[in-house]
Amino acid sequence: MKSPCIDLCRFDGTTGWCRGCGRSKPECRAWKKAQPQQQRKIAADLPRRLAKLAGRELQK
Repeated sequence: MKSPCIDLCRFDGTTGWCRGCGRSKPECRAWKKAQPQQQRKIAADLPRRLAKLAGRELQK
């Protein structure tokens, strides 16, 4: 599976998620070696994470 990285690596201090792709630092580091089912599991949660991050930005 292709990495969801969009080369916008800024991590939220509260959640620890990247504001560009939604992954955590450990998930980003482990992505290439992760099993496909683990990559799919992470990828499936990214839209929810990014929506939460976007909501946090609007509240500021």
